[in-house]
Amino acid sequence: MEVLTRTAQRRRRRLWKRILWSGLLVIFFAFLTMSAFILYIYNMEAPSLTVPETSIVYSADGQTIGEFSQGEHRYWIPLDHMGEDILNATLAIEDRRFYDHYGFDPIRIGRAILTNLTTGSKSQGASTITQQYARNLFLSHDKTWVRKFNEALYALRLELHYTKEEILEGYLNTIYYGHGAYGIEAAANLYFQKNAETLSTAEAAMLAGIPKGPSLYSPFVDLNKATNRQHVVLNAMREMDVATEKEIEISKEEDIQLAEESTMTGKRIAPYFQDALRQWLVEEHDFDMTVLDGGGLTIYTTLLTDMQKEAERLIAKELSLDEELETALVALDPRTGDVRALAGGKNYNESTFNRATQAKRHPGSTLKPFLYYASLEHGLRPNSMLKSEETTFVYDEGREEYHPGNFNHRYADDYITMLQALAVSDNIYAMKTHFLLGFEDLVDTAARFGITSHMAPVPSLALGTSDVGIMEMTSSYSPFANGGYHITPRFVEKIVDRDGNVLFEAKTERKQTLEPAYTAIMTNMMKGMFEPDLGADYASVTGGSIADILEDRPVAGKSGSTQSDSWMIGFTPQLVTGVWTGYDDARALEGDDAQHSKQIWALFMKNALKNELKLSFPIPDNVVEVNINPFNGLLATEDCPVSRPTLFLSGSEPSEYCIEHIDDTEDNDGNNDELREKFRQREDKKKEKWLDKLFDWVTLND
Repeated sequence: MEVLTRTAQRRRRRLWKRILWSGLLVIFFAFLTMSAFILYIYNMEAPSLTVPETSIVYSADGQTIGEFSQGEHRYWIPLDHMGEDILNATLAIEDRRFYDHYGFDPIRIGRAILTNLTTGSKSQGASTITQQYARNLFLSHDKTWVRKFNEALYALRLELHYTKEEILEGYLNTIYYGHGAYGIEAAANLYFQKNAETLSTAEAAMLAGIPKGPSLYSPFVDLNKATNRQHVVLNAMREMDVATEKEIEISKEEDIQLAEESTMTGKRIAPYFQDALRQWLVEEHDFDMTVLDGGGLTIYTTLLTDMQKEAERLIAKELSLDEELETALVALDPRTGDVRALAGGKNYNESTFNRATQAKRHPGSTLKPFLYYASLEHGLRPNSMLKSEETTFVYDEGREEYHPGNFNHRYADDYITMLQALAVSDNIYAMKTHFLLGFEDLVDTAARFGITSHMAPVPSLALGTSDVGIMEMTSSYSPFANGGYHITPRFVEKIVDRDGNVLFEAKTERKQTLEPAYTAIMTNMMKGMFEPDLGADYASVTGGSIADILEDRPVAGKSGSTQSDSWMIGFTPQLVTGVWTGYDDARALEGDDAQHSKQIWALFMKNALKNELKLSFPIPDNVVEVNINPFNGLLATEDCPVSRPTLFLSGSEPSEYCIEHIDDTEDNDGNNDELREKFRQREDKKKEKWLDKLFDWVTLND
């Protein structure tokens, strides 16, 4: 019996040894397996933390004017810009042991599993902050055991590759707070119109309670539930010893002031400008649209908010929203090409079609300055005279005829200077110049000014019958203001990523394509449209109605009109602005429709430049200024009723004085009769000049 007992005991000892060794082997192999598993995970590359971030658009004067996003409004900020209260509140309610675990808490998970099995539901959760962050980055929000396993797996990967601070920063920048706001900065802005680091303890506690159920605990949805949830968070902060009893009680009594907006919507100043900006970056500089919308970029634009607001105010005042008449305005700096203001229509909410960049319209007489610039290159001068009369032009070796007319079919029926012809916008003078130079010459010259739209070399081109864009036409006037440089419009100064790296920096693109002397002479002549004294019996200067608005600021420009379009483009050394008005369906203008472009332009230029210096246009060294009688082109005397300072290429200025207005009673030596006779003889010989001989065989005068 004793032998049997000892045998049984030995068997039991051997059994326990086997159990012990088996247990040790299981533990050992489990340890090896876990170590290998962790090593495998560690050797995997770090999971990407990239999430879409809202890009912010700034004006040139530092104001936020817009945002680009993919529907998730998120502004990434570093941990030290969040404030201690939001960190403490979040840790207290979401994961008090955050700094002590390695991504997941087995005890909490076990407790949650037991509770869910007991209740037969999946309502109990035990996700740590790291797990929630992993779910937001990589997984769905379905409550399945597979998802929970993957969540823990990703959480471990995050813990192995990133610091606790990086994980907490990422979590607080990605968690959803309701109403389209992702991340604490967006939430603080949405609910309180604050930055995260300026939140009070009470405000931080309210926000920290929302992610548990944004549709339940948003103060915009149910303030009572949000407040109760806030108190739960505050109590958790007290239990975690990150706030005193007194601080908690004060926070519970705080009267929280919520923002008025209940939806996360970005600012939208100058929407037409922002649309043009996006198009410019994508089409001209190959920017990826997804990067613009989700790259968390800081975009510094060229827009000046005061100018933009003034443009929109004047458009709203001048044009009735009930009418179909539309408009477009572009203002840019002729020295750099920086677009300072842009309106593509009178109401973006009614029509997003950007007429400033997408519409093509007939420019009318705004094309004439290019024609007269070309004539200066061919030897004509501001005082060159041609006859304004009803004329039929014959071309194509006599097979074609063209019969243009002046406004209201009124003509001088006499010789006028180029200076006066430009001021009153005489069509016959322009057409004779066009025929003289050849149709291709205007096409080539317009291209040198920056016109890229196709232009047909036909007679009517001189009167602006080829479609051009409003932005294109406006920027093409820049060489007149900057001394002959073609500039490329730009919308952005630079673009910076969230880490401060400059991704893109726009350079000023300037190219000398025109002669500074001739652009200065043209600018001087283009000032004439605002000088009523240059008007004639048959036509007034085209800018007479707005001359008083501009006061004494040096300004030049040209208006243009067709049956369906009204233009005004003008400039100072600092700003060139173009305004177009018309109907989208190109119907004929009616009544005072054609006057709006000039009024908007003049008031905009006046108000936009009110704090700027009144700069004179520069005059090159090879240009001289002399006073002439603008009606006959001769040097003016004290007796001339109009004496106008006019620029000429040095050596081409007139040398003869006007004696038409000398009074006999003031001259006792009798020489005036002889001078007048010479003047009459010179006038009689005008028709014998080479220009008139040339026109004798290309024109047929009625």
